[in-house]
Amino acid sequence: MSTLFLQSEIKNPYLLYQKMMNENPIYWNESNKIWIVYSYEYCTEILNHKKAHIPTVSENNFNEYALKISRNLARLSNVIQHEIAREIATVLFSHMKSIEIDAILSELLQNNKNKINWVELISKKLPVLTVLKSFDFNVQDSLFIANNIEQLIKIMHPNKKPDDIEFINTVSEEIYLIVEKHIGTLSFYENLIIAISSKHNISLQETKSIFISNLIGLFIQSYDAGKGLLSNTLLQCFSKENDSNTTDKIQIQKLVVETLRFDPPIHNTRRIASEDIQLNGITIRKNEAILVVLAAANRDDKHFENAMIFDVERKNNSEHLTFGTGGHMCLAKHFSVHLATEALYYLFNKFKNISILENEIEYESLINARLPKAIWISISN
Repeated sequence: MSTLFLQSEIKNPYLLYQKMMNENPIYWNESNKIWIVYSYEYCTEILNHKKAHIPTVSENNFNEYALKISRNLARLSNVIQHEIAREIATVLFSHMKSIEIDAILSELLQNNKNKINWVELISKKLPVLTVLKSFDFNVQDSLFIANNIEQLIKIMHPNKKPDDIEFINTVSEEIYLIVEKHIGTLSFYENLIIAISSKHNISLQETKSIFISNLIGLFIQSYDAGKGLLSNTLLQCFSKENDSNTTDKIQIQKLVVETLRFDPPIHNTRRIASEDIQLNGITIRKNEAILVVLAAANRDDKHFENAMIFDVERKNNSEHLTFGTGGHMCLAKHFSVHLATEALYYLFNKFKNISILENEIEYESLINARLPKAIWISISN
């Protein structure tokens, strides 16, 4: 089997990861001209390495709004641009209001009784709706953004089809203008952009664009981090390997964290060497691509005891690499764990009878993420 594959094409990628981690923890994939790193130690080293940069994404045929977003996002930037964008994104996260997730869930479920597709109804909508509500976006704008976020995140993809570009341009413009109009209502906005502008000696207009782009980036990150986690954790609730009490919030949170280690939604991330990098006696040359297999590192027996066993009580489960580490660690880490915990606690305490209706789960045709296409469940009181 190829070491670079679509998650839809393989039933159990962990068997391959384990084999490669034991035999070739740093592997050169000649056909795709990319280094693939599997072990916890080497994945951590690359993620923390100052010369392992985020690769640029294709911006061909982007309109001005798509360009502004892609060039200002913390997730897609390096060096000083990353520092500025991340600083703004961090402040944005700190100003999110506490939201009753139960109320959003109740509204999503109110007209959907007995049988629901958890992925479409909850996983794809709850995360971004929670972020939007925490910044007081109105109902109309929130629904538009929530319904179109799946198209917008394609801005992150390395390869885009012409149809993707068209959708990205249309959605980017509309969402950018919605956010631009709304930011004036945020109490901390004006002081923040003045402070950032002065600190980094950039214009107020440029600072404003970074602010707008990274607020949109929070929508993208919450959707990316939350969608797969809500789906994969629900599957673990029904797994024969799980014996956790799904009506106890502390146990659910432990289950969420262990799912992030054992069956993460994001399996790999990419870097590119800005200069030669030495890794375990191997030289990764300048401009060579690197695939960091986070899901393999999470099951490295050298770091996690009995790593192939699902165990919510393992002491170091939170040391998983699913959200990365270092300067590019995902800012949605704590948000998504809290969201999944609250959502599953609500589900299993609200409904007495919950059963999964899927025999075999199909996954999206993606290389970097293992995301269920659908999870049909039956719910009743």
